[in-house]
Amino acid sequence: MFVDQVKIYVKGGDGGNGMVAFRREKYVPNGGPAGGDGGRGANVVFQVEEGLRTLMDFRYQRHFKAPRGEHGMSKNQHGKNAKDMIVKVPPGTVVTDAATSEVIADLTEHGQQAIIARGGRGGRGNSRFATPANPAPELSENGEPGQERDVVLELKLLADVGLVGFPSVGKSTLLSVVSAARPKIAEYHFTTIVPNLGMVETEDGRSFVMADLPGLIEGAHSGVGLGHQFLRHIERTRVIVHVLDMAAVEGRDPYEDYLTINKELKEYNLRLSERPQIIVANKMDMPDAEENLAAFKERLTDDYPVFPISAFTREGLRDLLFATADLLENTAEFPLFEEVEEDLGVNRVVYRHEEDQDKFTITRDPDGTFVISGETIEKLFKMTNFASEESTRKFARQMRGMGIDDALRERGAKDGDTVRILKYEFEFVE
Repeated sequence: MFVDQVKIYVKGGDGGNGMVAFRREKYVPNGGPAGGDGGRGANVVFQVEEGLRTLMDFRYQRHFKAPRGEHGMSKNQHGKNAKDMIVKVPPGTVVTDAATSEVIADLTEHGQQAIIARGGRGGRGNSRFATPANPAPELSENGEPGQERDVVLELKLLADVGLVGFPSVGKSTLLSVVSAARPKIAEYHFTTIVPNLGMVETEDGRSFVMADLPGLIEGAHSGVGLGHQFLRHIERTRVIVHVLDMAAVEGRDPYEDYLTINKELKEYNLRLSERPQIIVANKMDMPDAEENLAAFKERLTDDYPVFPISAFTREGLRDLLFATADLLENTAEFPLFEEVEEDLGVNRVVYRHEEDQDKFTITRDPDGTFVISGETIEKLFKMTNFASEESTRKFARQMRGMGIDDALRERGAKDGDTVRILKYEFEFVE
C-alpha cells in the first residue's frame, strides 16, 4: 500500500527532576545542599532514510513519546540526559503542525535531520537555590515538560520529470518503455492509483528520474478524482511532460484536454505554471492523429515544444528524451518553501511574530469550582515539587506575582472555595 499522508502525535521527553539532598560526611562540617539537577529529556528527531518510499510504517504507530531525562542525585550529581528518539522518514517528507499549518521541516536528503518536538530541560536541585539568606534550601524543581504536538506528514516525491495528463492517455506505457519501471497498464481509467518512479537513461549517458502520476480530471485541485493524491507529487518536479491522446480515442478534444490540465495545475498551486513543459502528442500510430496534431498546433498559443510519439511503437522517443534531458540541465530546482538566505560575514536576525502565550485563564465549572488554565501556569505547576513545603510556598508566590489571586477575587472567589489546576484541587485561602 502506498501511503503519502498521515497524522501522528509526537512528544519530547520530560526533563528529570532535581533532587533535595545535603552533604553529610565525616570530618566535613557545614556540608550544605548537594542535590543534583535532572537530565534533559530526549528530542523527537525525524531523519531521512533513502531506503524508505512510503509513510506506511506510520499507519501502525501514530504515537511517538521520547524518554525523559534521569533524575538528579545526591553529591551534586547531574542526571543523565536522555538519548534523542530518531524516527526514520522517506526523502521528500514535509512535516507541518496540524494546529497551525506551519511547515516545521522539509526533509529531502539522506541523513538530514530535524527536531520535531523538543525535550524539556532538567529541574534544578536544591544546591542551585542556596543563597546567603537561605544557605540550606529544601527546594527543588521537577523537570520541564517536553513539547507535544500533532503533526501531519506529507510525502512529495523527488522526481525530476512528472508525467501529467488525463486518464488513459498513455503515461504508464511511456514510463514502461523508457525505464525499467513496470506500472500497471490496462484499458480503463485510473489504472495508476499510486505514483510510479522510473530511472530514465538517454543514449548519450544522461539520466533522470521520471514519475508517472495518477491521472487528472477536471476539478482535481479541489479533490475530484484522485485530486491531491496526484497534485502534491508534481510540486517537486522540475519539468512537466504533458501527455495528450492525439488520436482522441475517447472523443475528447486534445487542445481542450491541454487547457483543462494546465488550469488544474494553476488552481492547485500558482507556482506550477512556472515549470517548463514539454507537450507529448501520444498515439500517433492511430487514425486521425496527424489531422488532430495539425489542428492542435494551429490553436496552441504557448511556446512549448511539441513531440509527436507513439509509446506503443516507440517512435519519437529518442528525440523526446534528449529534449527532456537538455531542459533539465537548464532548469534550476523549485524550492517548495521560501528559505532565508544567509550571507557569509553578515549577521542577520529574523524576527517572527508570535502571539503571546496566555499566562492564565480562569473559568468556572457548574459545581462552582474555579478552573485555572494556560500554558505558563500549567508548566509552572508541573515543575513544582509539592512534596516540599518550601517549593509549594514558592509556587504560591509565583501565582500571586502573576496576578492570579487578584483575578480570583474579581471573579468572586472567597475563603474556602475550590480551585483546580489540571486534575488537582486546592482551597482558596484569603
